Amino acid sequence: MAIAVENLTKRFGEVVAVDAVTFDVGRGELFGFLGPNGAGKTTTINMLTGLARPDAGTIRVAGIDCIGKPKAAQHLIGVVPDESNLYPELTGFENLCFCAALYGIGKAQSRSRARELLESFGLAEAAGRKFAAYSRGMKRKLTIAAGIIHRPQILFLDEPTTGIDVAGARQLRQLIADLHRSGTTIFLTTHYIEEAERLCDRIAFIVSGRIVRIDTVEHLIQPIQDKHVVEIACANGLNDVEGKLTAAFPDLEFATPGKGLIRVEADRPVRVGPLVRFLEEHGAEVAEARRMRPSLEDVFVRITGIEAAAMRREKEKAGGGA
Repeated sequence: MAIAVENLTKRFGEVVAVDAVTFDVGRGELFGFLGPNGAGKTTTINMLTGLARPDAGTIRVAGIDCIGKPKAAQHLIGVVPDESNLYPELTGFENLCFCAALYGIGKAQSRSRARELLESFGLAEAAGRKFAAYSRGMKRKLTIAAGIIHRPQILFLDEPTTGIDVAGARQLRQLIADLHRSGTTIFLTTHYIEEAERLCDRIAFIVSGRIVRIDTVEHLIQPIQDKHVVEIACANGLNDVEGKLTAAFPDLEFATPGKGLIRVEADRPVRVGPLVRFLEEHGAEVAEARRMRPSLEDVFVRITGIEAAAMRREKEKAGGGA
């Protein structure tokens, strides 16, 4: 087992940030840790990596007791925090060489490894540029490179794609998938549920410091695979139409996940025409109606009651970790 955690607890005054959390991560697994801002994700990573001491519970990394011997597993792990910890005044190449030296890697090997990572991460042309001049996406890539400079068995990634543009996020996800395929065990926290669905083997949902569900992506989605879902977008306000829809179509389930949006679920195919006509008769301007594939996001909302879109907005507004 790469990571084994039992009854892990951390308090800050009267606030219980992590509440008796128990889970394990297998060797070579990509394990997702999902939850809203303030759920306890970053606090958990800080305890697993020795940056914070738990108030109760046990942590074992590759069989090593990380509470009794907090430094014993340091050489086995790499950490990529949600905010970069590299030096703005150093170049990309210098940052990587410095990080390698911290792990006791010799100068020649450090330089060779730094060049190798800069090349594989698409940063070779920026190797001599100061880190402060890097774009946000480039900074995230170099921070990941620094986290794996010593070829760790286990990599902790805290919100790796937050605030990155679409192209940069796609590149980072590919890098993470490549690391996973190479055999690296990865512990990933993220607000982006579609990212976790795409990358992870298993996922834990954490809310208010407690894990509410752990399972494979396949098993999490299975119960809703037979659900038929339609999303209808309206150009104007809905004026409490959800209650009217429920009365008119009692065999369907309705929700309003966003302004002007109506989500329809059923155990059988949904007839869109009658719904659109009903809405238009009640003053709605229907702009679009489309059938949706059930996703991990649907599972997350069902289990936690938290809307994924609201969670993303919260993270982007906060601009920080949890």
